[in-house]
Amino acid sequence: MGQMDGKIVLITGGGDGIGKACALTLAREGAKVAVTDINEVTAAQTANEINEAGGEAMAVQHDVTQEARWQEVVAAIEEKWGGLNVLVNNAGIGIHADIVTMSLEDWRMQTAVNLDSVFLGTKHAIPAMRRSGQQGSIINMSSAAGLRGAPGLSGYSATKGAVKLFTKSVALECANNGDNIRVNSVHPGIIETGIWPGATDSESRMSAKAFGERSVPLGYSANPQVVADGVLFLASDQSAYMTGSELVIDGGLTAGTVSPRPI
Repeated sequence: MGQMDGKIVLITGGGDGIGKACALTLAREGAKVAVTDINEVTAAQTANEINEAGGEAMAVQHDVTQEARWQEVVAAIEEKWGGLNVLVNNAGIGIHADIVTMSLEDWRMQTAVNLDSVFLGTKHAIPAMRRSGQQGSIINMSSAAGLRGAPGLSGYSATKGAVKLFTKSVALECANNGDNIRVNSVHPGIIETGIWPGATDSESRMSAKAFGERSVPLGYSANPQVVADGVLFLASDQSAYMTGSELVIDGGLTAGTVSPRPI
């Protein structure tokens, strides 16, 4: 018996990085997983990996900034599997720029992907979870940057800080409505994914690794699996009494100040 047996899950940005790790992990625990991504090729690769391992997954091309597409995706999941129990709002981008040089176009694009999509996903997942008649769980991917500021990340931090407080407010709305839907946020620190700015995939991992060794209190960056394990906890009944919470997975990065390690 897996922790996610019988659960139907939607994960955005599931084609790579944290989203892919979440999809593989929840599927291994018995969930049926809809893997969505703007890149239909990587979404299909993740879904195929799940299906070949004996799990059950579907891949969906998904622009998370478009409301009509959200409605289509949720309807397709309900038609295929009969409901929706878990939403992982994971899709996101990171634009590194000083505030005076950041373009309004980049500001709006980052906000659309990182924040508007969380609003849209939550808005359209809640009615589906109500129809499912089981406890639901919405997990919104914020960041350590949503808990503290950093130079060059004003736009990114703005979106991730907003996700944190949006999560708390919706958690209270669901509780007040008696929806039996929990809503929590996850705040990763330095994770080795391709979101690191201006780098190829291999370069980004080296960048994250070097930064983690110098700046993270535990002395290292982490791979996406550590975040996926936290998402599994929040998605499963193991966290049945948690809502409106922040799950911080950052090696101590936001706990306080440490002296930078020598290069």
